[in-house]
Amino acid sequence: MTSSFKSGQRGITMIGILFVGVVLAGAGVLTAQVVPTAMEYQTILKAVNKAKEGNTVPEVRMIFDKTASIDDIKSIKGKDLEITKENDKVVVSFSYEREIHLTGPAFLTLKYSGKSN
Repeated sequence: MTSSFKSGQRGITMIGILFVGVVLAGAGVLTAQVVPTAMEYQTILKAVNKAKEGNTVPEVRMIFDKTASIDDIKSIKGKDLEITKENDKVVVSFSYEREIHLTGPAFLTLKYSGKSN
């Protein structure tokens, strides 16, 4: 006795596996490049909050630069900080960009900004 209907095969083709693999590899490489910039941003926020303890603009910049040299911050320097006073409190703000080369002429630009709390 033979079956009069064929059972359909289910699953993913080899091309499908390759495509999914390439997408996952690309996402992994991109993530591996973005995560360090996000970690550096958190380090910069901590350094800015420490630097706001200074009383003068040069002192705030000096505290930030010392902390930046210890924590290996390379994206921003003390001279890039914007230092103001609000209600008799020192407020330190910053903004910067990081570019990640993807391929050929394509870049991913990350814009970071923040201020002391």
